[in-house]
Amino acid sequence: MLLLALDTATPAVTVALHDGRDVIASSSQVDARRHGELLLPAIDRVLAEAGVRLDAVTGIVAGIGPGPYTGLRVGLMTADTFGLALGVPVHGVCTLDGLACAADLEGPFVVATDARRKEVYWARYADSRTRVTDPAVDRPADIAEQVRGLPAVGAGALLYPDTFPKAHEPEHVSAAALARLAAKKLAAGEELPPPRPLYLRRPDAQVPKNYKVVTPK
Repeated sequence: MLLLALDTATPAVTVALHDGRDVIASSSQVDARRHGELLLPAIDRVLAEAGVRLDAVTGIVAGIGPGPYTGLRVGLMTADTFGLALGVPVHGVCTLDGLACAADLEGPFVVATDARRKEVYWARYADSRTRVTDPAVDRPADIAEQVRGLPAVGAGALLYPDTFPKAHEPEHVSAAALARLAAKKLAAGEELPPPRPLYLRRPDAQVPKNYKVVTPK
């Protein structure tokens, strides 16, 4: 097994290689506006650090969000393209699940990432591998009763201490955690979903209403 994992659903552009036993190389850069510019060089850097060629990869793991439309599609399109070019399977993993895995907490807790618009993408977990609610997007004040008293991780939790007073790092997901989680699930015979984006709201860009058609008749 040689898994190439990547995620662009948060401001982090993160890539890792997992050989079936552990992560052998990884890279993470935080820049919310440069996902398309940073992802491919990060993949090249990780492959070079590990001393392997791209055609040695046996599977791709992609974070499917939730996340903003523009950033998320960069990683998913790259994963799909590599999968087609290499003829290897592409597996989707919820980005919140990757953060939960990296947090490595024993009891119930919350993962919350920044959804902008004064909202968070969030879910509750029984432990680092067991999500007990579907990912959702809400204003922090609207979910205060549901998360009261629980530890929380992620940039969204750190942004709103009134709702998440027990928030701490990790702030962003790491591809290393995604790779570890995917490798464990695959080794246990679990099926991972296809890499389809987890959009929880419509994109910011919309077709203007009542626009004039200017093409000639």
